Amino acid sequence: MPDLSDNPYAQVIDLTAKAQRERRDERAQDLFPEPDPPLPEATIDSLPEPLQEAVERAGWTDLMKVQSRSIPYMLDERDLIVQSRTGSGKTGAFLLPLFDLIDPELRETQALILTPTRELAKQIHAEFERMRDDDPESLTLSDALVYGGVKYGPQIRALKAGAHVVIGTPGRILDHLDSGNMKLDSLRAFILDEADEMLSMGFYPAMKKVKRFLPGDRQSYMFSATMPPSVRSLGNEFLNDPGFLMLSTGNVSVDAIEHRCYIVKQQDKDRALVRLIEMENPSSAIIFANTKREVEYLAQFLQNYGHHADEISGDLAQRARERVMKRIRDGKLRFLVATDVAARGIDISDLSHVFIYDIPEDPESYVHRSGRTARAGKTGTSIALVTMEDKHKLLSISRRYGFEIEEREMPTEDDVTNRIAQRMVVVLEARMRDKSNLERERLKRFIPVVEELTREEPELLAMLIDEIYHDHMHRPPEQPSGDTTPERPERVDKSKHKGGGRGRGNRRKGKG
Repeated sequence: MPDLSDNPYAQVIDLTAKAQRERRDERAQDLFPEPDPPLPEATIDSLPEPLQEAVERAGWTDLMKVQSRSIPYMLDERDLIVQSRTGSGKTGAFLLPLFDLIDPELRETQALILTPTRELAKQIHAEFERMRDDDPESLTLSDALVYGGVKYGPQIRALKAGAHVVIGTPGRILDHLDSGNMKLDSLRAFILDEADEMLSMGFYPAMKKVKRFLPGDRQSYMFSATMPPSVRSLGNEFLNDPGFLMLSTGNVSVDAIEHRCYIVKQQDKDRALVRLIEMENPSSAIIFANTKREVEYLAQFLQNYGHHADEISGDLAQRARERVMKRIRDGKLRFLVATDVAARGIDISDLSHVFIYDIPEDPESYVHRSGRTARAGKTGTSIALVTMEDKHKLLSISRRYGFEIEEREMPTEDDVTNRIAQRMVVVLEARMRDKSNLERERLKRFIPVVEELTREEPELLAMLIDEIYHDHMHRPPEQPSGDTTPERPERVDKSKHKGGGRGRGNRRKGKG
């Protein structure tokens, strides 16, 4: 890209972009207030001794930003929401304080960590194993790994043995709570990891049911890579007056729109769009193309692929246009395909995603397209599919208007298959959870049929699951609908437990 530093026009653009960023940061501060009163950042030397020992076992030489910022608030037992990108060190941020908050002599579940996938649960478990003391002579913390798709026996034994920390997916956790295998009477810390992903995976109904089992005398923490309206509402529902730490952009503010791009070949763009839709699972989205012909093709392609999509073209009658708009506002249509001209006047306040299928010729059009999300002070995601020829044009647009755009690797077919499989397990487990004992007895007669089909004709089972999946995909995943005041039950008296259940000499700290 040419050096524009000596160009007065470019300098004016840079100053304008800087002013826009400053106004955006001010809005972010209003939307996401930092914890009050603020606490200084932690260092390894400032940590309590049990945490320093865990750091040494993990092999850390320093704390990462998300750890140094969030750990002091967790140790102060103040509810907290943290926005931090995947790979920033947030797993260590919420695991490390548990070595001070949990009483190892109390053989009951004192920390519950909910994650969206079994893979992430395994990663958290592995990190916890590295941190904990494995000396058989010492009093150490134990954990249980709980997720669906595997046998219940080992999980039940770990829970009955009094695992201090339970790490798992919401559906299987709920199964154990409903059956009485798991008790949360002594819960100290409730942690939602990758909250945005859990909503995308469709876990919200199970999480609402888990909430019934949570004691009032607990601290709650939420970690998320993005902060759309649904995630903020989830935080208000599960947390009590939380502070916010926004660390995704390297400071305390957040961009209203997360801009991403994926490099694809022109001939692969339609299927690449489907991959991204199935990975993101947005509650609603607009897909922008440059021509009416492309809009018509994409809408039909998505419909043929099983997705709930429709189009708005420039020559669509006003009455038909209003019908389409009403469907998407009412949550009966998830994907709207449109050109810039046809999309004029569209205002959907809860639009979570915008997909830019074609890079527009006019740079300002890109800003208008991406601005369809993040309305009314909310956040959103703008995803552009670009060819190598388009990449330079997109970078020029981002420089001109002063926003950062993250280039990501296109998810593979295996990535999509794994994500769909995980989502289907959530759907099927939820359906099984709602079955009566008589219905469960009745379905047992088909188990031999299923086993035979699995061996001989798996395509027949795949056909049934595919039908269930696409029927499910026609309905946006249930998500928190608005800012709600969390319900806080009366505080539980834990004085009967040794040490008051307060951990290794840890005293109740002021809430500020």
